[in-house]
Amino acid sequence: MRFDRLVTHSRIVDLKSKDLRGAFGELIDLFGLDSQEGFSKDAILKDLIEKEKTRTTYLGEGIAMPYARIPWNKRYGIAIGRCPDGLSHDSPSAYGKVRVVVMLLVNDRARNYVRVLSDIAQILQDENIVDNLTGADSLDEFKSAVRDALGGGSSLPQIEYSRINRNLLREAEKIAMMSQCTSLMIFGDTFTGGAFELGIDIKGIRTVLVSPGKTEYAATRPQIDTVIPIRTFSNSRLSQLRSAFIIGLGKGVFTTQDVVCCVGGLPRSNLLDTILIIDVDREFQSLIPGRPNVIPPGIQVEVLERVLSIATELSLEGREGKPVGSLFVLGDSEKVLEHSQPLLLNPFYGYSEDERNVLNPFMDETIKELSSIDGAFVIKGNGVVESAGSLLRPTQYPQNLPSGLGSRHAAAAGISLSFKCVAIVVSSSTGHVSLFSGGDMILLTENKIGGYF
Repeated sequence: MRFDRLVTHSRIVDLKSKDLRGAFGELIDLFGLDSQEGFSKDAILKDLIEKEKTRTTYLGEGIAMPYARIPWNKRYGIAIGRCPDGLSHDSPSAYGKVRVVVMLLVNDRARNYVRVLSDIAQILQDENIVDNLTGADSLDEFKSAVRDALGGGSSLPQIEYSRINRNLLREAEKIAMMSQCTSLMIFGDTFTGGAFELGIDIKGIRTVLVSPGKTEYAATRPQIDTVIPIRTFSNSRLSQLRSAFIIGLGKGVFTTQDVVCCVGGLPRSNLLDTILIIDVDREFQSLIPGRPNVIPPGIQVEVLERVLSIATELSLEGREGKPVGSLFVLGDSEKVLEHSQPLLLNPFYGYSEDERNVLNPFMDETIKELSSIDGAFVIKGNGVVESAGSLLRPTQYPQNLPSGLGSRHAAAAGISLSFKCVAIVVSSSTGHVSLFSGGDMILLTENKIGGYF
């Protein structure tokens, strides 16, 4: 979806207000709702302010993204304002850091609007895009930066590819053909800003770009056949590769019969330096035998990707510099809840499904804060969080669980064997992230390895 089509030139402004309520009011005025019957600016403004009291829509890095659902004749609309001096507000204090407010109005009948929120939020969390927006000197430059960010314009950072990159890609193409590979997979985080140009025309083999964040502009490049967006990577490129294949298998990009040539480099180095051949069947043999689907039916791949991202962030960033041990169970939630026991009052009780969906970008911090609670998060296949702090009681336990793992891993293995779900575990001692499916474990991140395959 081209999000730049949702915002007109006149709805990108410099805000005059110094407080949150005034800024929100200015942006609402830009939609021209006063001329339409049945709309109340005060009601929309009240809804927006109430949201901020219960859960902030501040994304970080100076960007806020308030949103409201209203009964109008459009599906979505965007208005954007700059506020270089920040905005005063009783809560949260983070609004003093706001430099850009992106307001989204949504038709109250629009389906899957949470995914639209998620996609826009991912764009606005790209480091280079944030720098372009907050660093614009004039309003015209700001408008240009907005169009580039939401539409993937040509002024996104362009990479000058060196002779080494072109030569390595040519050799990768030869190796892929000789090895009868079905795909050439390139890690886009090698290049700053996620922007990517092949530099050569690879024929006769499918090209897959694994990229952090939303990359619709990359998908328009004629040399790229498929994009696998993964929001967060670990320090280990082997971990990146495993996560990319899990998502790729779930999306149907890869099958168990594929052999894939992988090309990557150190993150943000702009230099490709490694070629690796992966036989999918052999690499994931612990998860694949006797099971055509690594991800059980009913689990949306976007939900799995989001939970993996949150788990990886808890592993790498943690809280107060330490990994936070946590457990997430996705899918078959009714049976999982039947075989679990709450350890505390459910913190998600009473919220609408959209508000407690992991695809909602404002759920990230809530989940991270609650991750320190003992017990598991139980999540529907569509991303709705049913409970936190749940003690799992699996009906079966695998006999081949590696030694040295604790009760959290045992519970994850047992619950994934007992029901049609997957479990993701963050180890509190090592920070490693593991995925369990059908009682089998695959280690997704190994933080002590560093930046090498």
